[in-house]
Amino acid sequence: MTIGKVDNLEVDFVCKKQNKLIYIQVSYLLASEETVEREFKPLKNIPDNYPKYVITLDDVDMSHDGILHLNLIDFLMDNEMI
Repeated sequence: MTIGKVDNLEVDFVCKKQNKLIYIQVSYLLASEETVEREFKPLKNIPDNYPKYVITLDDVDMSHDGILHLNLIDFLMDNEMI
C-alpha cells in the first residue's frame, strides 16, 4: 500500500492485491461541491481501468464517472467489496 500522486494531486491509498491495483480516497463527508471535486479529481485523472473508490461516512451514494462512492461502515463490513 502506498500514497499516489497524479500531477499535483494526491491519492490517499494505492493498494496492490494479486497484481491488481485499487485506488482509494478517504474523506469524512462530501459536504460541499469543493470536497467532492477534491476527492474525485485525482481518481478521474488516473488513466487506467483499475477500481477507484471514495470512502466516507455519507449515506447518500455519490458515485460517478466510474468511481464508486462507498459508506465506510459498508466498506468495512463487506469482505468481498475489494
